[in-house]
Amino acid sequence: MAKYANPLALDAALAVVARATRLVVTAGQPASVAAADAARLAETSLGPADFTLADGEAGGRRLAVAGKAGLVALATGTADHVALIDDATARLLHVTVCPPQPLLAGTALNVQGWDVAIGAPV
Repeated sequence: MAKYANPLALDAALAVVARATRLVVTAGQPASVAAADAARLAETSLGPADFTLADGEAGGRRLAVAGKAGLVALATGTADHVALIDDATARLLHVTVCPPQPLLAGTALNVQGWDVAIGAPV
């Protein structure tokens, strides 16, 4: 018997992530907004244009998060995570890893885009 998930249900879950208003580059994996702010090395604001819903590569659905260029490091440390935060609800919505990058305060950095994916039921 086959399994099925309506794409609208998957999109609804990804739409919560797309409510993020801030991208924060951190040293270490944050488990809360307060932890992300404490470990913050750089940040930038986000808006609806930074997110794109699409079909997943192997079924399911994905949310493409746009890359960001020209961020300025606010502190010195090694960036290894990127967090998406919804400041309106004070919620940490998504955290992903990034290649470890040593930063000095005041230096420029870029964040590559990535996908948040929900696979088809198996």
